[in-house]
Amino acid sequence: MALLSMKIVLTGCTQGLGRALLDEFVALGHTVIGCGRSPEAILDLRFGVSAPSTFDVLDVAEPMKVALWAERMLTVHGAPDLVINNAGLLTAPAPLWKQDAAAVAKLFQVNLTGVVHVVQGFVPAMIARGSGVVVNLSSGWGRSVSGDFAPYCASKWGVEGLTKALAEELPAPLAAVPLSPGVIDTAMLRLCYQDGADAYPKPAAWAKVAAPFMLQLGRKDNGHSLTVPDLG
Repeated sequence: MALLSMKIVLTGCTQGLGRALLDEFVALGHTVIGCGRSPEAILDLRFGVSAPSTFDVLDVAEPMKVALWAERMLTVHGAPDLVINNAGLLTAPAPLWKQDAAAVAKLFQVNLTGVVHVVQGFVPAMIARGSGVVVNLSSGWGRSVSGDFAPYCASKWGVEGLTKALAEELPAPLAAVPLSPGVIDTAMLRLCYQDGADAYPKPAAWAKVAAPFMLQLGRKDNGHSLTVPDLG
C-alpha cells in the first residue's frame, strides 16, 4: 500500500499498457481516473475496481466530451497529481501512399490531438493547485522511424515536440515528460512484429517497473525524453 495515495488520470485504460498500469496503480493504493473507448471493458472495470477509482467511456479525439468529462472528474476528485496520456492507435502497416486516409486522420486525432484535449481539460486545475506531472506516452518510433508505419511515427514525434513545448510553458514545480514505454508484447506490437513480439516483456511485468517509475517523475525530469527502465 502506498504511503501517500495519488490521483491519476489514465487514458486508454482498458487494454494493453493502460490496463496493466491501472492494475499496478490500484495495487499500490492509488486512485485511477480512467477512460477508454470500449463500453464493455469500462463496465467490467466499474464492477471489478472499487471506489474511489472511476472509469468512463470516452474517445479522447472528441474535445467537447473530454472537456465535460474533465470538468466532472475535477468536481468529484479535484486536480490530479499525475496525468498519463496513454490512448493510442496504430494503422495497418503499409507504405504511406497506400495508407487509408480516414484511418490516418483518426490516428492523429487520438495519438496527438487527444493529448491536447486532455491537457486542456486537467492542467489548468493542476496549475491552480501548484503541483502535478503530465506524462505523454511516446515511443521508440517517436525518436526514430520505420517504414510502413509513417503515420504512427509522425504522431509520436509530434508527442515529443508537443510535450517539450508544454514543459517550457508549465510553471514550477509542474512537469511534462515524453516517455517511451520501451518494447512490450502488446496487441499493437504484434501488428508490427507478428510472432516476434513473444521475445519482449508482457504488460503486467512491465507495469511493475513502469508504474513506480512514473510515480517518481517530477520537475527534475521536465521536458526530458525518458524511457521506462529495462526489467533487468
